[in-house]
Amino acid sequence: MSIFADSEIDSGDIEDAAAEPKFNPWARHRARRLVLQAIYQWQLSALDIADLEAQFSTNDGMKRADASYFRELVRGITSRTEELDRTFAPLLDRAVEALDQVERAALRLGTYELLFGLDVPVRVVIDEAVNLASTFGAEGSHGYINGVLDKLARQLRSVEMAARR
Repeated sequence: MSIFADSEIDSGDIEDAAAEPKFNPWARHRARRLVLQAIYQWQLSALDIADLEAQFSTNDGMKRADASYFRELVRGITSRTEELDRTFAPLLDRAVEALDQVERAALRLGTYELLFGLDVPVRVVIDEAVNLASTFGAEGSHGYINGVLDKLARQLRSVEMAARR
């Protein structure tokens, strides 16, 4: 007798669930790192997205990154750039065009995840963008990114932010 005899779960469901890859936060972290680099390059060169994805698919770092998340973020950010910029622009102390390229890429990444990555906690979105700005950006840019994304998170995810307190 199966332990699932009285439940709606059958052994096929268990096998399907076991076949799904486990969520790997480090693979997503690596994907975000590559996304920042890809968006930075795209901002400077306006390279075709398919070419950009092809170029980064051969990057050694992609072997340990979540490649599908990388593609989702790159495609989403590049197709919604104007919307993303309009979303965070009111929180800036300067024009979007005056931002450092790394800051702009980090804000676009963070804003995209706040808007469309509802499965990603606010703290993770902000921490990842801040860490990337700290690694790749100018001195002090991580603090600027933190301030803008924190204000934006209070607007976009007020319920989640209130629950954190």
